Amino acid sequence: MQVRPIIGVLLAGGRSSRMGGGDKCLLRLGGRPLLAHAIKRLRPQVETMVLNANGDPSRFASFGLPVVADSVEDFAGPLAGVLAGMEWAKAHQPDASVPDARCIVTAATDTPFFPAELVARLRQAAAGRDDTLAIARSEDGEHYAFGLWPLALAPYLRRALDEERRKAGDFIHTHGAIFVDFEPQRIGATSLDPFFNINEQRDLARAEALLKEGA
Repeated sequence: MQVRPIIGVLLAGGRSSRMGGGDKCLLRLGGRPLLAHAIKRLRPQVETMVLNANGDPSRFASFGLPVVADSVEDFAGPLAGVLAGMEWAKAHQPDASVPDARCIVTAATDTPFFPAELVARLRQAAAGRDDTLAIARSEDGEHYAFGLWPLALAPYLRRALDEERRKAGDFIHTHGAIFVDFEPQRIGATSLDPFFNINEQRDLARAEALLKEGA
């Protein structure tokens, strides 16, 4: 698999209200935190990774990733995490002349089985253009946390959030996103949406069962 000179942003800035609050990404699946599963999935696909999370960053020190908090107050949702990742990329990406350096890829940390070819498929759909917003889609719908985001959108995203226009779907459709379709994948004998995410305890239990089945 080709590793692209692109920054991957793992989104973990939400409040996890349906799981009782706290850091959902630190819940354990198969004996490891959900965040560890997300890192393992994304690391082969990108050159650099950063974690978007709010609060004390020291609780993530063992993962060895830069931690960037939302620059928008009041837990403004996934778009705030995307903006934080864009701002970090603009400050740290060494070569903006490279097309892949002018965009970021985002992935949620509560989705342990997301595609191993996520970045390649998004880039392929964008035809190598650094001005194309590409979002993952499956039979279960559009997955706004999984996307290829041009850094050129940062000022528009900042304006939308400052004006409290925080619905990811509205922003994405307004800015002409293309959608990349991902088929169900098999884990053992189970056909699974690749963007199955963990929102409740029963989802975590199902993920445990799938992990065992796949092993």
